[in-house]
Order: sequence, then C-alpha cells, then structure tokens
Amino acid sequence: MITQSQTNFSHLIGAVLRYTVLGIGLSVTLLPFVYVILSSLKTPSEIIQIPPTFFPKVPTWQNFTTIFNDPKVPLGLFFFNSSFVAMARVGVTLFTSSLAGYIFARYEFGGKGVMFAVIMAQIMIPFQMIMIPLYLILVKLQLIDTLWGLIIPAMIDAFGIFMMRQFIEGIPRELIDAGRIDGASEFQIYRSLILPQLSAPLATLGIFTFMATWNDYLWPLIVITTHERRTLPLLLTWYSSNHGSRPSLTMAASVIVLVPIVLIYILFQRQIVANAATSGFK
Repeated sequence: MITQSQTNFSHLIGAVLRYTVLGIGLSVTLLPFVYVILSSLKTPSEIIQIPPTFFPKVPTWQNFTTIFNDPKVPLGLFFFNSSFVAMARVGVTLFTSSLAGYIFARYEFGGKGVMFAVIMAQIMIPFQMIMIPLYLILVKLQLIDTLWGLIIPAMIDAFGIFMMRQFIEGIPRELIDAGRIDGASEFQIYRSLILPQLSAPLATLGIFTFMATWNDYLWPLIVITTHERRTLPLLLTWYSSNHGSRPSLTMAASVIVLVPIVLIYILFQRQIVANAATSGFK
C-alpha cells in the first residue's frame, strides 16, 4: 500500500527531474546569446586569443562606441528601414490572413478544398526553393533594391491564414447570420463582427510576424544592394566583410540587432503564451 509520504516523495523526485531537464535546456538555449553579449564587451585582442575566455577580463564599451560613431553606418536609417518593413508586413499580413481565413472558414465555393490545400502546401516548401523565382519576379516588377521588395513577397502568409481559419471556425454562425439579417454587407460583417473576435490570434500573429521580419537576413541580403536601404541584420554583413579582423565589432553589432526584438519578447511574452492558448492550438 502506497503511503502519503511515498506519494509526496515521488512528486518531489518528479519535480526535481523536470526542473533539472528544463534548467539544462534553458542553459543550452541561452549560452550562445550570453556568449555574444560577453564577447561584445571584449577587446579585439582578447576575443581572438587562444585559449578563448568566456568572461571579459576588462569589460569595455569601445566596440559599441565605434559602431555608433561610424559615419559609414547610419544606424538611425537602418533602424527606420527595419521598422518600416516590419510594421508594413505586420499590417498587410494581419489583413490578408484574417480576410482569407474568414473566407475559407465561412464560405462555400468551388475549388475551396484545393485552394486551401495549395496554400497549406506553402508551409512545407522551404523558402530556398522559391527564392530564385521570387527574385526574378521582383526583377520584372523593378522592385530590386527597394523596401517594397521585402514587403510584397510576404503579403500572403500561409500559416497566418491557417491560424485565422482555425479560430474563425469556432465563432458561432448565428453571429454572422444576425449581421446579415440586420442588413450588414459582407465586408461590414468581417470588419464589425469578425475582427473584434480575433484580437487574441491577431495579436499573436502580429508578434510572430514582427519578430520574423526583424530577424530576416537572407532575403534582404539578396534583394537590397544599396547601403542606405539596408536593414539592421545586414549590419552584420557590413562588419563581417569590412572589419573581418575585428570580430568584437560583429559581436557588438549582433547585440544591437538583438536588443529590440528581445525587449519586445519580454514585454509581450505573456500575450504570446496566453493568445496562442486561445487561438485554436489547445
């Protein structure tokens, strides 16, 4: 017969093992970020010494001072470019995803299943496979080396459409029927009845889209050729190619790129968890 003390001991052992595994996983996940931050505070000679050091012997802000005072690196302009692209992609993605999700969830039309399957197939296709066709399309549209070339290819988000459709299917049809009886147009129903019900998943999708856009490196590297139109992640390429002998500057540039997105995650982490739990992924 199992006693209460034995049950409590088993629960204690389980909790210790669980938190130990989580602690190890957290340490492995955070280690690269911690190393980048500490390396950004090292001198150029210390960061390349063998054997390497983990903690800086004499922390210095010189690397950040060099970047902020570099006349060839307009940080303010890079920050504006990244912010403009991120906010534009968030706005467009939220509109197209919610509208398409509403259509797929509440309308019946020929070829609906096939169209939705094609959209879902995009989730399984690596971006590298469509990178060259997208680039050729932008060449035809004369959008190479423009910020719109970073925005337009991301106007339709397959994951966003799937997410909105899953949530909208849980909205009672009686709400939509009541709007139609009251004489509301289809767009009025979408704007006044559906969108207010989507605040949670829209917030989640908006945060995910912003974070993905802000951290996007490969596509801007291919599309943007002019220095003045670069986004913040391309700052890493600049310092890697022009200051390859000073990896401490690249580390400091990495921290500058990371700080805004880390702050956003810290501020909205509760919303990310709570909204995901109420957006069809229970």
